[in-house]
Amino acid sequence: MSNRLFQGVIQQMKEVLDRVVGVIDENGAVIACSELGRMGEIHEGIIGELAGVPLLLRSGWTYKPFGSRPKPDYAVFVEGSDQLAAKYAGMLCVSLSSIKQYYDERYDRGNFIKNVILDNILPGDIYLKARELHLSAEVTRVVLLLRIVDKNDVSAFDVLQNLFPDRQKDFVINISETELALVKEIRSGIDTKDIEKLARSIVDTLSTEFYTHSIIGIGTVVSSVKDLAKSFKEAQVALEVGKVFDTEKSIVSYDNLGIARLIYQLPTTLCEMFLKEVFKKGTIESLDQETLFTIQRFFENNLNVSETSRKLFVHRNTLVYRLEKIKKLTGLDLREFDHAIIFKVALMVRKYLVSNPDRL
Repeated sequence: MSNRLFQGVIQQMKEVLDRVVGVIDENGAVIACSELGRMGEIHEGIIGELAGVPLLLRSGWTYKPFGSRPKPDYAVFVEGSDQLAAKYAGMLCVSLSSIKQYYDERYDRGNFIKNVILDNILPGDIYLKARELHLSAEVTRVVLLLRIVDKNDVSAFDVLQNLFPDRQKDFVINISETELALVKEIRSGIDTKDIEKLARSIVDTLSTEFYTHSIIGIGTVVSSVKDLAKSFKEAQVALEVGKVFDTEKSIVSYDNLGIARLIYQLPTTLCEMFLKEVFKKGTIESLDQETLFTIQRFFENNLNVSETSRKLFVHRNTLVYRLEKIKKLTGLDLREFDHAIIFKVALMVRKYLVSNPDRL
């Protein structure tokens, strides 16, 4: 945001108001003032006190915040602590907020990227706007969608801004109260594992340094700004699918969803029909937790009876007995690859339906 726009309004107000008025930024520094000699002064701690407060009176000054973030971007200050000072502050906030909104919509790259990923801009206008903002349209980028699971007083937005300070290339965008999108410029041909490492570093930083638990969905890498909306939607799908099938994972990549993505997109009626066809002799509910745990370990050990029995600390014959019990209840012999695949998919389908009880 150009400080000259703020200063222009303040200078015009100087002719009307009989008080010293001005604007401070997020660091408390005076960036516009009717008395030019005050430019650069620091109003220590004011912005922090203004978080969630509509008006603040301090040391003979009246402060009023404005901006779009949870923590104020800017604050107006007016000489005096009376009702007239409060009215002046309110008038200035309305004027400056309108100017800021106009500037953001017309010139701010971050606002443009937000409109692109949320499909709020016509495809034909994307390249024209990118050229107007001098933004490289044909650059490799990826969208990471961060969801805060355990909320606290720490601003994840500020943390991400500090981790990725280059606002000409990387964009941190507020999506909702609990979700942030990071549009990251990356080198061409980067491996998915490197992007996952980047996501892991974000999650670990929030967890270890700020005690904030979060999960991240990763979209696919795109080479054009117009495809960012696609990458963003994929990151959303990754989070939703991960919430169903990979509840223990904090990093979920769209590229690695596999069959889970297909199941998530199936109609629930088709899923129910599939389960009825697979379990003609009985239902999954007829299997107790110990049996389901055995099945899980059997799959993890690539259908190897000896290796699974060793990992479960049971005799091989005990495991064979359990597998025979499963065959008797379901009609599926998990030692046969085709049967094992069907059972694995059926378990995932059931998990999907259970995670959406309203659809059952």
